[in-house]
Amino acid sequence: MSLVWLLPALPLGAACAAAIRPGAWIRWLTVTGTFGSLILSIDVVRTVASRGAFELLHGWFGLNALASLFLLLTATLAFTSAVFSLGYVRRLSDGDAAAEQRYYLNFNLFLASLLAVPMMLEVALTWVAVELTTLLSIFLVGFENTREALEAAWKYAVLTIMGATVAALGFFLLLWGLSQAGGTEQTFDALVHFAPAMAPGLRKLAFALILVGFGAKVGLVPVHTWLPDAHSQAPTPVCALLSGIEVSLILYVIIRLLPVFTHIDGFPVFDWLIVVGLASTGTAAFLLLQVHDFKRLFAYSTVEHMGILVTALGLGAEAGYGTVLHVMTHALTKSLAFYAAGVVLLAVGTRDIASVRGLLRLNPVCGVALLAAGLAIAGAPPFAVFISEFTLVRAGLLEGRYWAVGLLAFFIAVAFLGVMRHINRMVFGHPVEATSPHLPASAVVTLVLALAPVLFLGLYMPAPLTLILESAAANLTGAP
Repeated sequence: MSLVWLLPALPLGAACAAAIRPGAWIRWLTVTGTFGSLILSIDVVRTVASRGAFELLHGWFGLNALASLFLLLTATLAFTSAVFSLGYVRRLSDGDAAAEQRYYLNFNLFLASLLAVPMMLEVALTWVAVELTTLLSIFLVGFENTREALEAAWKYAVLTIMGATVAALGFFLLLWGLSQAGGTEQTFDALVHFAPAMAPGLRKLAFALILVGFGAKVGLVPVHTWLPDAHSQAPTPVCALLSGIEVSLILYVIIRLLPVFTHIDGFPVFDWLIVVGLASTGTAAFLLLQVHDFKRLFAYSTVEHMGILVTALGLGAEAGYGTVLHVMTHALTKSLAFYAAGVVLLAVGTRDIASVRGLLRLNPVCGVALLAAGLAIAGAPPFAVFISEFTLVRAGLLEGRYWAVGLLAFFIAVAFLGVMRHINRMVFGHPVEATSPHLPASAVVTLVLALAPVLFLGLYMPAPLTLILESAAANLTGAP
């Protein structure tokens, strides 16, 4: 498994090439590098499924089933995002070679940081890798250099870095408690092993700090206000990565630490997760009803789905499979949603929902893509998100969490109405414009690549993928 090191090394190499020698060839080098990362990540998942968890460097780097799943999702979205960037960024930069060079330099550095997060075993290094994903994506959020983009980038930077600082205090408490309990390695497994020997008050405070701090980076209510701005102003391929996988990777770190905070007398950690998750889901669901920008529509949907995932964590062990399944289906579907939004933006030149009508007649590719993406992310059958949401609701009922499941189902229904209310208005009716610009071939190819798994996994779940999902679900409880 020595080739696993190439996963972050490939985008780092592409970033160095972009810095040294700019040119159109960097686009294809980025696509090739991300395709190589995808092939390697598939091999990692197969290895974990057959051999179990493994370490690359004892106590520092390694992968279990949960980490390998996140690695695969990251590599998948990196590849589709790179393909979408081929024509989209060329048109966005309008022939400015320096702007395109800057994009691919920052894009590849961002990819390297994303791929590094699930490979970390050492807790402090994980925090550093997470923070690098934020710092390196700030430049991409403000890439278009408009007033709105720069404002969104600054808001994103200030709020998420403040959140990271708060979370760091929680990390310091845990590591201090680990040393007091006799732990020598500062890994996730060591924290879980020595957690019962740590002071309950210390663990409670650390939980609050990490949930609030990283909750800001995930986009949980009430510290979510940066997310709709940043995820709507960034270039479309970057939006797909930010909403599809970056926030999920931060949630992954919370998931890895969650077993440390369970089994504390008098501390209902799962109830707190349900409250925070439902607050985010409900707030986002009602905000979806009144949004006016279709990229912000999908950004608020990210807040909703992060709330669903946090609620799922609170539903207990029965919801473990549904939780990791929803992580996967949301990542794949949200990237599709932003790719669809990106081609619509190219076709109509505006993000204003009220200004877009009759997409099916104006540009059938855009109309079909946006309708499919809207139905998929809203949770309609036969798309994959419907399966994961149904699995979570069923698990919650089996756990006896009737009030939580009832509220969750209600909020999901409101969000469905909110998303489809806007999508229907944009897709059907008579178009405002008579013609639309020709779409880049790479964008159309990406739509097909992104839609295929979203539809396929809603109809059939391959046995090898089920195996890795079940193993990842077992990791939620702290099992190696």
